Parts: sequence; structure tokens; C-alpha cells
Amino acid sequence: MEVCYCYDGSLSGFLTCVFDIYLYKEPPTAFRTEEDAPTLWEERSVLTNEEKARRVLTALKEKVSPRAQVLVRRGFLTAVPEREWILFRFIRFCLENGPLALQAIADPNVAPLLRAVQNLEHEAHLYTGFVRFSQQDGILVGEIEPKNRVLSLLVPHFCGRLNTECFVLHDRTHQEALFHKPGRWALLPVENFQIASPGPEELRFRALWRTFYETVAIEGRINPKLQRTHLPLHFRRMMTEFTHDANALPSKKKSFG
Repeated sequence: MEVCYCYDGSLSGFLTCVFDIYLYKEPPTAFRTEEDAPTLWEERSVLTNEEKARRVLTALKEKVSPRAQVLVRRGFLTAVPEREWILFRFIRFCLENGPLALQAIADPNVAPLLRAVQNLEHEAHLYTGFVRFSQQDGILVGEIEPKNRVLSLLVPHFCGRLNTECFVLHDRTHQEALFHKPGRWALLPVENFQIASPGPEELRFRALWRTFYETVAIEGRINPKLQRTHLPLHFRRMMTEFTHDANALPSKKKSFG
């Protein structure tokens, strides 16, 4: 029987699907979230069950290794196409082969997930240096536009470095934000998030930074191609030193040469 498993889009929901696949012995033909278009296959709507999800993660940890559990958690944060299929094939391969599964780094059941997680971790690492905050009424506010859901990986870095500050880091792509105040933080979904226009002091600091940036540049050694290698254009849209509009952060559609 060809079955499409429909779930709520959460990691726990997907892991509940995995549990039910083994429970009912109905291999999946496809996965879809509640926001995706219906398929032509028979659908099984799966209600998220935290206990079932926990049992899948525990099985990976005990039968394979804690690393397998981490890979599944991080793999779900990636933007790789057919993410659920890649994760399901990895989980099935791990449960069938035990601790040796993670050594098969070239196996088609393992390699796609390793590449996806590597891409996620690399993007998160870049954002530790490319995030810019602006002062907004005593609160630091920043925005990013990542391909993967990197916010949870950025928590240790920014909450540790800015542990005495109140700040908000908004993910435009996935409509969620990291909220922090001393001693507490939370990752929450947000809608219609808008950053207020910068105040006079913030504009002054931006102008000073751009003046410094332009002053230290040596005209004869300017190399745009090399600059794009070290600082890809994708990240510049959210960086204040590349902002030429004095009233706001760069628009989502703006690009830089």
C-alpha cells in the first residue's frame, strides 16, 4: 500500500511518523506537512506524540550513538530538498546496522544527511561573524536571512557573548526569532516582524563605521571578487556597513555589487 504520512511540520511530528511506520509496517511513499498540497496517495494523518518521538530518538542514541541523534535533530533544521526522506532513510539504515552505520560516510543512506548538516553548521558559523545589531530603545535588534534554520545553533554564541544585553535576532526566512534578556532566552515564532527606523545615535554610529570602512580601503588593492569570497553577497543584505538607506536596514530585495 502506498501511504503518504501527513504531520504538523515539527520534529516530534516527523518522528511520530517514523514510529508509526514501524508500528503499522506501512512504508512511506511520501511525507507532507499540513501546509503542503494534498497528494494522490492514500494519506495517514499523524497526530504528534511526544512519547513516540522520544522513543525514536532514544533508540538512535542507545542502538547507534548520541551522534546519530544529533544528526537527526540538526538534519531537520536543514533546507535540503526531500528532507524527510533523507532523514527516514538515515534512521532506518542506523537502526538496521547499529554503531557501524555512522562509519559508512559514503553510503547513500548516510552521505546526503552528512552533507546537509555540514551545510547547516557552516552557515551558522558564518552568521556568528556576519550578524549586525542595531540599537532600538535600549534593545539590540538584528535580522538574518538564512537558508537553513540556524537560530538554535546561534544561541550559545550570542547568548554567551551578549549575556548582559537584551536583544532580538529575527530570522526573516523562517519567521522566528531569538529573544534574550540576562539569564533567559527563548526561540519563538513571529509574524509581521518590523524593525523601527534607526534613531539619531544609531545613524551616527553607522555613518562613523562606513567612514572607517571607506578610509582604510586602499583603492589600488580593491578586489571585489576576493571580497565576495570572504563576504558573500547573500549576507550583505543584513549588514549595516553596506546600508546606504539612512532610514532603515537594507530591504529584502536589495543586492550589492
